[in-house]
Amino acid sequence: MNNTPTTEDNIWDAVPQETPRKKEKPVAKSVLPVRPQVSESHTPDRDFDLEGLMTDFPTATELERFVFDQTGVVLSLKGRANKLKYQVAMDVLNGTAVDPKFIGSDNPYLDKTDLVPEEPMKTVDPRDPDLPAQDTVQNEFFTAFVPHSDPEYHSQGRKMHCTFRKYKTGEISYEVLGPIEPRSFGEKIDKFGRSRPEIIRWVDPRTGEQMVQREDGTLTPIGRRLRAMMQTMKYNNSNQWVMYIDREFLSLDRQAAQNPWDLDK
Repeated sequence: MNNTPTTEDNIWDAVPQETPRKKEKPVAKSVLPVRPQVSESHTPDRDFDLEGLMTDFPTATELERFVFDQTGVVLSLKGRANKLKYQVAMDVLNGTAVDPKFIGSDNPYLDKTDLVPEEPMKTVDPRDPDLPAQDTVQNEFFTAFVPHSDPEYHSQGRKMHCTFRKYKTGEISYEVLGPIEPRSFGEKIDKFGRSRPEIIRWVDPRTGEQMVQREDGTLTPIGRRLRAMMQTMKYNNSNQWVMYIDREFLSLDRQAAQNPWDLDK
């Protein structure tokens, strides 16, 4: 039976699953926003007072924008007690240090309702724990011509970037690196009457490094498909799987690859 994939087939469809392994969930690292600093060009001015600010800037948004224009400092004043927010604004304008809890992170001129929301990036699968150490790689092969795993992009003939690695112990792995691209979903009319997407979602085909061929030479389910696909890519009287991926070397290590002229090693 001939299982060689054709251009119409998608090798990523309905791949038989390996025996699931218990994987630890990656711990998300909290990232604190960068606090804007007072512009070096700002010279403290003692001419600002509460009465003037309350008269000229009756809302927190207007007050935040004025402070931002004058000093480059982003304040978080919405919902604060009326006298407190004007006191904080006056202190910043007059060059007095304020409690960090009053410092914001978003440009006060930016209206979040005008932004198209983006779906968060996916978490890439961890490296297969059955693979050997990465410093035992024998050879690597990069290709930008692997059929796309996304059904829509696959139907358009789009390709992905993929790296194959063969280890000295015989294992072969693959890792899809991208590309990562935004895709618009839905349509809505904004307050200016312009059409805009409802949300941006990411087409992210990254896989993390996964097993293709085990040490005993057996192939994983997706490994069988990837090998069959690479065997269809001819190279002279052979194919790319044999010539570039499942290669054999008598002796090769990273030191030799980096400097073949050092004869003392």
